[in-house]
Amino acid sequence: MGAGATFKTWGEPEVKSTMIQLAAPALLGVMALNSAHAQEQTPPESGKQEASTTLETIVVSAQKRSEDVQKVPVSVSVVGGEQLEQMHATQLSDYVGYAAGVQMVTGGTPGTGQITVRGIASLGTNSTVSTYIDETPLGSSTFFAAAVNNVLDLLPYDVESFQIFRGPQGTLWGAGAFGGVAQYVTRKPELDYTSFRAGTDVFSLDGSHQTGYGVRASANLPLIKNRLAASVSIAKQFTPGYIDNVVTYERDQNEYSQTAGRLALRWEPSDTLAIDLSAIKQKSEADGLGYVAVEPQTLKPIYGEDKNDNYTDEYDNRELEYLSATVTWDAGFADFVSATSYSQTDYKASTDLSASYGPIVTAITGLDGRSSFLSHLKMYKGTQEFRLASKPSDTFEWIVGTFYTSENSRNYQLVTAQLPDRSPVPGLDPLADAQLPSTYQETALFGSVTWKLNERFDLSGGVRQARNEQDFAQIIAGALSPPGVMTGESKEDVTTWSLGARFFATPDTMLYARAATGYQPGGPNAAIPNVPTQVDSSTLTNYELGIKSTLLDRRLSFDLAAFNIDWEDLQIRTTSGGVSYLINGGKARSRGVELQATYLPTAGLRLGFNGAYTDAQLTEDVLSIGGLDGDTLPFAPKWSGSVTADYLFPSSGEWSTRVGGGLRYVGERRTAVEHDPSGQPLEDYTALDLNADFANDRWTFRIFVKNVTNEDAYVNASPQANAMTGAVGVVRGISLQPRVIGVGVDVKF
Repeated sequence: MGAGATFKTWGEPEVKSTMIQLAAPALLGVMALNSAHAQEQTPPESGKQEASTTLETIVVSAQKRSEDVQKVPVSVSVVGGEQLEQMHATQLSDYVGYAAGVQMVTGGTPGTGQITVRGIASLGTNSTVSTYIDETPLGSSTFFAAAVNNVLDLLPYDVESFQIFRGPQGTLWGAGAFGGVAQYVTRKPELDYTSFRAGTDVFSLDGSHQTGYGVRASANLPLIKNRLAASVSIAKQFTPGYIDNVVTYERDQNEYSQTAGRLALRWEPSDTLAIDLSAIKQKSEADGLGYVAVEPQTLKPIYGEDKNDNYTDEYDNRELEYLSATVTWDAGFADFVSATSYSQTDYKASTDLSASYGPIVTAITGLDGRSSFLSHLKMYKGTQEFRLASKPSDTFEWIVGTFYTSENSRNYQLVTAQLPDRSPVPGLDPLADAQLPSTYQETALFGSVTWKLNERFDLSGGVRQARNEQDFAQIIAGALSPPGVMTGESKEDVTTWSLGARFFATPDTMLYARAATGYQPGGPNAAIPNVPTQVDSSTLTNYELGIKSTLLDRRLSFDLAAFNIDWEDLQIRTTSGGVSYLINGGKARSRGVELQATYLPTAGLRLGFNGAYTDAQLTEDVLSIGGLDGDTLPFAPKWSGSVTADYLFPSSGEWSTRVGGGLRYVGERRTAVEHDPSGQPLEDYTALDLNADFANDRWTFRIFVKNVTNEDAYVNASPQANAMTGAVGVVRGISLQPRVIGVGVDVKF
């Protein structure tokens, strides 16, 4: 909005109900902010780019409405689809580091690990960030499905944007939106043009003896012009390994491949009704896990750089099938949304536990013991949300809705006892055999209101009342586990709320205050003496002050937020007699400041900065995890941030040239609270990524380099303790992916 705008023009422009579910096409992240027009439908990216002289509007749905991110009283980061392609992003760990205050705690392969926001990392087995595809949640709401170890890691070829809403979002986004929400916004079919895209890339990975590659293709097909369209996309990515096994002499054992396909339909039978259907199938297969053997505490490689010593075969295979249907209807007085989803997830993994359980086999047989941990998780999840939102108003706006989810999971776990030839030890194999079937059902009612006292100032509030019911069984057998069946069930009512105030000091400067709550669902415990029959929800309250402003004729924008989070009834994982369960215990808090800024000093040049200071610590002793008052929470660096630069060269004719890059920094942190002896220190690191492209309206040629300086740092580490003595002899260190150098080409027609 220009300097001559008056307060009478501050009201949000009315957005058609058929666009409620859509994010702006070709969004770029706020870090290298090359955003898209919210109202226009344009062909997909790929092609000659034009130098921007002003920052354009980014649209997000943090408040279940399509709104300009600079006017939403929530701290938000957006990474757009074009930026994902420019940096050759193939997994979350490639780009999450460019969002302020957000960390990816990776398990070494796509889909393993957790996202943490504002220092809130799980101390149990439940996740702290809720993941959505468009309008529907994906992933487990219960700790029986090991939610903390599994994260949605979509191959991003068909992703319009990736958005992070920081802080608890429990009122509108529900269970699990504890530390925040991660949302994948997918591309929707366009109704008025036909297009085809295809691309490929090849790349080398430092230390590997193989070449990586990717192939992809998509098509947009109007079936009935301006009424019905379909889009289809497929993609495959192969990433070579770089870790060698000193025991089996296998080279590059941690390679993995990703394949994904998506079919989408958009039908607009009238100007007031739109129906979006989507089907996604994705498979990830990792032959080996991405860690090396290192010494405890020092994390020095035992056998040399990028060397591991696993005796048994390891793998991690994941498959996702996801269906969704979203209906948006302009009912005249309000906009109605129905969002439905059904998903099936299937995880199979094998991990070498010879360092832990091999000594037991050795003590009994006198031979070198081998042991594997085999896990198989199957989960079926259905969700339904109905929502009614008032039209944009200068005085009063409201949203009301209801939500239901049903989740059924089967968790199988097996610990083997093997001889050096990998044959089972009679009478000892398996050491443990467990099945953990569980169900989770939740029903919720929610609503929010915004009262605009005048053109500058408004107040908002919301509440969500949720009830969940769960049951599970723990079926145990094995040489080290006396056979038995334990069952449990729980019922719980949880209320979350939010309050906010927003003040426009100028048409382009907004100040806000926000208080909001979120929760991790509780659940039943195993029937063990002296163990509570139920673990309660873990709750936190976030208090936040922020300012968002666009200055210098829309060439500079920034988003500054300060927050204080109080965390109560922490869910803590512990064990008794070899049986794992959760308890509630202790309190924690997180305080900090986040800054996001983008500046266009001249046409075609974009500079970005993200920075976060986070002080997250226990405020009570939590002896069950060895934690003391004042201990820093795990995976919570005090300092983190990134800087980016992107320059589109002035050009004539049909070709354009662009160069860009980013520098990301993560400070020191630990894998557990400071007084937990199993925790490992992780050093700070800085990684540089560069990319460039040369494009016209049909062709795009790219070059990319990730981790240019080949920074050698560990991003995660987990100890393996001797099951007989408890001594930690070896630690698994997961390193930052080594330098990647690649080239790619895309064509559209």
